[in-house]
Amino acid sequence: MKQKYAVVVLFALIIASSMVSLTSYRQTEVQVTEDMNQALAKALEVQQSDVISADTIQVFNSYLQMDALKGQAVLAVDTRNGFRPQPQVSSATIFSLSDQRPAMLLWSMVLLWSFYCLYLHRQRMALGLYGGLALQDGQFTDAQGHVVKLTPMQQQLMELLWHTPSHQVAKAEICDALWPKKPDASDTLYTLIKRLKPIIEQHSNLKIEVDRGKSYCLKLK
Repeated sequence: MKQKYAVVVLFALIIASSMVSLTSYRQTEVQVTEDMNQALAKALEVQQSDVISADTIQVFNSYLQMDALKGQAVLAVDTRNGFRPQPQVSSATIFSLSDQRPAMLLWSMVLLWSFYCLYLHRQRMALGLYGGLALQDGQFTDAQGHVVKLTPMQQQLMELLWHTPSHQVAKAEICDALWPKKPDASDTLYTLIKRLKPIIEQHSNLKIEVDRGKSYCLKLK
């Protein structure tokens, strides 16, 4: 698998894990809110007063249907609505009550896939890959290790571009290296580049670009 596709899968897994986790949290948050509201309504109905006391809290907790909420939910005063009691619970409690098992399974897959992406990256670094190509034993190979078939002239041109740190070589330098005895090899070079381009683009994530007719560069797509 190409590294860029592996990274896409990794991000997809991360997004899926986050969405599953958030969905479970939101669903639990709704259930918790409904349970606290019904418990508060019953507690206020029993004491027939909006005043919060120790007895109110005790009765409130007794009416909570979710056992895990008892002792965790609190009653606060909402001053925006005439000192009305307002049930509250921490986000950590809601998260602990939510079913995070599917999300944890996905996060485990994220972790394993991260190791796989790291393995691919190290493998590519070991092979000296650039844009899905590697130069091994005098031959260019793709990411799967298959030899890219090039003519001797195409091979020489690719090696010139490959071994230059910037992967950019002046047109004159290429002509002098490939056709030292030819006064003007512009047309020959143009034909060579034209035939080489589709081969490189087919087997890698690279492309050959011309810079104002003065130089040629091997770039990532």
